[in-house]
Amino acid sequence: MFFEIPQNLILMTVGAFLLGWLLSSISGSMSSRFKARKRDPRDDRIRSLEADHRVAQSQVESLTEKVEELEKDLESANDENEKRDNVITHQQAKINKMSSDLKESVLKTRELRSELSERATENIRSEVKLREIETELDVAQASTDLIATGVLDYSLAPEVEEAADGENDEVMLDAADMTKAAT
Repeated sequence: MFFEIPQNLILMTVGAFLLGWLLSSISGSMSSRFKARKRDPRDDRIRSLEADHRVAQSQVESLTEKVEELEKDLESANDENEKRDNVITHQQAKINKMSSDLKESVLKTRELRSELSERATENIRSEVKLREIETELDVAQASTDLIATGVLDYSLAPEVEEAADGENDEVMLDAADMTKAAT
């Protein structure tokens, strides 16, 4: 090397380092014993609070996860409620439309029934009139047939006319009875 260091000096330097290290470890162990004996009670409180804080943080994290899950569930439930509300309003609109259509159809049905009943009464009246006319025509036809065949002769006997008038009254009564029976 560049210069020669005496061996005594090297040994003394190493010995000084060893002695310093030995003294510092002894003083450190003595001071830690002394510090352990004079431990501050606030340190215990701080340690317990730190432990409580760590426990509280872990609980907060787990509760935060649960809250997030519950918020997702709530959001999905709200979405389902909105869908159901939409379906309900749509169905309510259909029901309202159907009920108004039903009311209208009931009114139309009532009108048609009254119109049909009026037509039926008119038809019955016209049928009765037709039957009356047919009976009158049948009587007129029968009398013309009888006159044509010569069975009825009004010119020959006045008694026959009175008798014929009585028979005509009976024929008229029969026709009136038939019209009353038809009605």
